[in-house]
Amino acid sequence: MTESEAEARGARPAARGRPRSAAADRAIVEAVLRLLERGVGVDALSMEGIAREAGVGKATVYRRWSGKDALLLDVMRTLEEPPDEVRGESVRDDLVDILERLRQRGLAKRNSAILRAMTSHFHSHPRLWQEYHDTVIRARRDLLHSVLRRGMARGEIRADLDVELLGELFIGPMLSRALLRAWAELPEGLAERIVDGVLEGARPRE
Repeated sequence: MTESEAEARGARPAARGRPRSAAADRAIVEAVLRLLERGVGVDALSMEGIAREAGVGKATVYRRWSGKDALLLDVMRTLEEPPDEVRGESVRDDLVDILERLRQRGLAKRNSAILRAMTSHFHSHPRLWQEYHDTVIRARRDLLHSVLRRGMARGEIRADLDVELLGELFIGPMLSRALLRAWAELPEGLAERIVDGVLEGARPRE
C-alpha cells in the first residue's frame, strides 16, 4: 500500500528512517540550557544556534521539534518535576504536601535565572502558555481537585462548595507570593497556615 493509499483509508503509514536517539534529544535540551546559562535571551535563541551548540545538524533538531516553541515546551517540562502522588491518608496533610511542593517550586524559580526567563517567555506567548498549562499545570490541578473531592466524600469538607473555586482559594495565596510578588517571603510553615486557614471556612457546618 502506498502512503497516499494509506492516508485515503485513514491508516498511518509505517515510520521510516532510523529510530529517534534519546542521546540526541538530551544533547539538544542541554544545549538550550547551556545557552540560557550564558545569558542568551529566550527570544534570541535560534534552532540553528541550538543545533550548533548541541553538535548536531539543524535537520536533526527539526525532525524532533517543529519549531522553537515546541522545543522550549519540552525544555520547560524537563525543569518541572511531575506531580507526586499524595498519601491519601489525611486530606489536610495531602493539601499541605501539594502547597509545600508549590512553595519549593516558587523558591526554585526565584533562585534560577533560567526558570525565571522561561516562565516570563511563556507568559508573554499565550499559545505556548496554554500548551504548557494543558500538559503540565493541568495534572497538578487535577491532583488537587481529587484530594478536595475525597475530602467532600469523607465529610471533611463541605460538599456544597465548588471544587475549582475552592482549589483556587488554597493555591491562590502561594501563587501570589511565588509568582506575582517576588519580594514576598515564602517561609517554612506557610503551606500549613494557608491550608488550616482555608479549611476552617470549608469544614461542614454543625
